Amino acid sequence: MDALFGRKVFFKCENFQKVGAFKARGALNALLNLPANSGDVVTHSSGNHGAALAWAARKLGKTAYVICPTNASRFKRDAIERYGGTIVDCGPAIPQRETALQSFLQESDATFVPPYDHVDIIAGQGTATLELLEEVPNVTEIWVPIGGGGLASGTVVAANGRCAVVGSEPELARDAHDSLGSGRRLPALPPESIADGLLSSLGLLNFEILHRAHVPVRLVSEDEIRAATVLIWQTLKVVIEPSSAVPVAAALKDDVSSKEAIAIILSGGNVVPNLSV
Repeated sequence: MDALFGRKVFFKCENFQKVGAFKARGALNALLNLPANSGDVVTHSSGNHGAALAWAARKLGKTAYVICPTNASRFKRDAIERYGGTIVDCGPAIPQRETALQSFLQESDATFVPPYDHVDIIAGQGTATLELLEEVPNVTEIWVPIGGGGLASGTVVAANGRCAVVGSEPELARDAHDSLGSGRRLPALPPESIADGLLSSLGLLNFEILHRAHVPVRLVSEDEIRAATVLIWQTLKVVIEPSSAVPVAAALKDDVSSKEAIAIILSGGNVVPNLSV
């Protein structure tokens, strides 16, 4: 892998995390910071955050309700229910999720736990970088995927200037790239990328953190995402989902100007490989 990347590369394997993604970190941190007398919780999610919230809620004796698009991965929807969550169906677009959430909150006293736009979520996601830098303190860059921006902004906060943070996005879901380039937060594009965990628009707090840190965002095509996914499966012998492959694909085609070591956060592994022949 070092030869392919043209430099030493380390992988932070969040696909091995509880619920198969880094999202477990932020969800548990957010729930642990709720008032002691708080009750059930609700969120909107295409899968991983919903499963993470369901897992964390069950550990703390709560019920998690998840506003989830009907076209979300069957594997991820099943995971939400397997971890004890209750799914509330909604349409695929972000405005449809938000409308369904507001309708639910009008009829329930559950506490909304945002998937990314919240200080406790961001702090929780940043613990992946704290662990990474404890083990490999001399990396010069950490490459991360960007959807809503929870992992990326948490990485910036946790890195605290010790190394650069480089974001990555699918070309078909490039709102973070365009938002940070223009200096104003733009809405998400239609949900068309295979990287289903990166289809959200940047959260407000996430945008502010990334914009202030001047985080660059590299774009990759759908074919590059697929190729990077297969590369990780074949070489590291671990399963990642396409969203995790986005920073891999971006770093592979980066114009390497330095041989210094880098790290890539593999954000999750919740995917069912197609075994048809």
